[in-house]
Amino acid sequence: MIGQRDTVNGAHFGFTDRWGGVSAVPYEELNLGGAVGDDPAAVTANRELAARSLGVDPARVVWMNQVHGADVAVVDGPWGDAPVPRVDAIVTAERGLALAVLTADCVPVLLADPVAGVAAAAHAGRPGLVAGVVPAAVRAMTGLGADPARIVARTGPAVCGRCYEVPEQMRAEVAAAEPAAYAETSWGTPALDVGAGVHAQLERLGVCDRAQSPVCTRESKDHFSYRRDRTTGRLAGYVWLD
Repeated sequence: MIGQRDTVNGAHFGFTDRWGGVSAVPYEELNLGGAVGDDPAAVTANRELAARSLGVDPARVVWMNQVHGADVAVVDGPWGDAPVPRVDAIVTAERGLALAVLTADCVPVLLADPVAGVAAAAHAGRPGLVAGVVPAAVRAMTGLGADPARIVARTGPAVCGRCYEVPEQMRAEVAAAEPAAYAETSWGTPALDVGAGVHAQLERLGVCDRAQSPVCTRESKDHFSYRRDRTTGRLAGYVWLD
């Protein structure tokens, strides 16, 4: 259920795999995405199961309406009855509030400054990488008192550069914005490594404590992959502070 978990000085990071939930094929089992065609009751049950396995109150998890952009929302609690905003990063200075990001090949980015008590979750796909969603999230964190030198960054399972085939023109356009994303597939065609691009951006921002998941979602049957399966579920990354 929780494929990877890490704790650093009271900052908690967790990434799910696809198992341990109640969703049926083709979303089996732990689909956490509410906009992919799955039974809403199953998604609700899965979100409760995942949160409780992390020791988090399901009612204290903040989700996003992700749109592959670079907009950021600063939050101090769940949305309640308000519409979930169309953003690709959320930031909080509220300790104990969990932030969640959904992915199925894109890079889930979790950030925390345990000293300042500021955390962020960002959704970095190809468009978000180019638009600068990760730098935008870090800027929002620094606006709340975070120091990039103290930020701990963890990125979760995502499609790797050996598997993310794209047209040559697209590779050139993305690499012009972020050279570190330039890649080639294992079969010798143009590709992108969004994870490498994200970590290059974090390094330039002064974030030194970084770790990247070794899992490629397209290669791993334990994880959802849109590029592999098209109709599929969504994984989640969670970050919160004691």
